[in-house]
Amino acid sequence: MKPTVHDIARSAGVSLATVDRVLNGRPGVRSVTREKVEQAIVALGYVRDLAAANLAKGRTYSFCFVLPANDNSFMIRLREEVEDAIRRSAPERARIEIVEVPAFDAAALVTALDAIRDQGADGVALVAVDAPEVRAAVERLTQAGIAVVTLVSDLGASSRDHYAGIDNSAAGRTAANLMGRFLSKVDGRVAILAGSMLVRDHRERLEGFLSVLGEEFPRVAILPVIEARDDPALVETMVREALRRHPDIAGIYSLGAGNRGLIRVLKEKGTASRPVVIAHELTASTREALQGDLIDAVLNQDPGHEVRSAIRVLKAKADGLPVLAAQERIRIDIFLKDNLP
Repeated sequence: MKPTVHDIARSAGVSLATVDRVLNGRPGVRSVTREKVEQAIVALGYVRDLAAANLAKGRTYSFCFVLPANDNSFMIRLREEVEDAIRRSAPERARIEIVEVPAFDAAALVTALDAIRDQGADGVALVAVDAPEVRAAVERLTQAGIAVVTLVSDLGASSRDHYAGIDNSAAGRTAANLMGRFLSKVDGRVAILAGSMLVRDHRERLEGFLSVLGEEFPRVAILPVIEARDDPALVETMVREALRRHPDIAGIYSLGAGNRGLIRVLKEKGTASRPVVIAHELTASTREALQGDLIDAVLNQDPGHEVRSAIRVLKAKADGLPVLAAQERIRIDIFLKDNLP
């Protein structure tokens, strides 16, 4: 049975009127009371359902998801979650479209965003390339009254309305603490494997990782970042070359995608002589590698939660309603071989 506003009021110990004020962003609620209501909303799993109201007034949303087109297991999962949302969209009176652009291509992303602005939409969710021309395109969208949510990777100093993704700096710091503890007192080098420094999530993970290793584990030497564009074949080639040039590599942090290529190299080395490996995103490949002792830990984000969050935020913005920040927080999950779901 779905929780109701009555359940929220009972759990938070407030009146229905107070719950209504919080849900609709109206004044007259103390910050401590607002926090109690928001905590109750999260604890109960309450999701505001605007479908009935929109059905009554004939409202239909038009949303567009702009996704990178590449052979990336996580992005494939993300697209599948959007496709699931499309299948559910008709009863909720929403039209959702997917537009694919080449990965890490700022110019192609700008062209797609400008085309969406010209065609008109209620909202756009995009995996951002953090470039000035993309920020300018997002500015044009918001000036046209189109809500914008960045998905997975954020866009710095922009007019976007919301970011649906994990705290990537915290993810990098977490990876560094895991790496330092796995390596213990071993002297050696750590290789960092990224997709591209053009995307903010990879930069933030790198910054978080380097800050903790430098402060907490100064004995570990860091090699220059390997940028392999999340391409499994390129990852395989570049990791193999890095291991040939630096046979003392003791750890690898894969902060992007393309892990199928990394895993192929690790299988060649075997479990006895491989480095410590920490990767991102629990996919079929990384799950198998965890189970086979080829990877030590995986940091994961839930693409389904991110897509649902983006849609909720775009609906709220289209209706002029507030976003419940606590409800839209995307958590970081840490998986080892022993706690795989």
